[in-house]
Amino acid sequence: MQKLVGSFIATTNAFDVEGALSLFAADAVINDISVGDAFVGRDGVRLYFERFFVGYNTASRLLSIETLDDFNANVRLDFTGDFGHEIGILKFATSLEGLIKRIDANLE
Repeated sequence: MQKLVGSFIATTNAFDVEGALSLFAADAVINDISVGDAFVGRDGVRLYFERFFVGYNTASRLLSIETLDDFNANVRLDFTGDFGHEIGILKFATSLEGLIKRIDANLE
């Protein structure tokens, strides 16, 4: 999980939307409670990254990872960008293939 989260942070910080998408299952969901919307499938995930990472010039820094089991972890990130500064919790769920299946995101 540490490697996957590291790849997630590296690709999003580089605004590498294609690289970030390659980490996700085709039917992945990002449910972002803080914006009140769910982004479904690769098209939805692309929209999420383009809007909230590229669009806001967002940089993420890992604060902690709590591994729950082989497929689930809670990740705490420090976000900075055009919006200012926020701390977020991303609940990662992965597939058997090691791809991100779901992220439940919220701000502290």
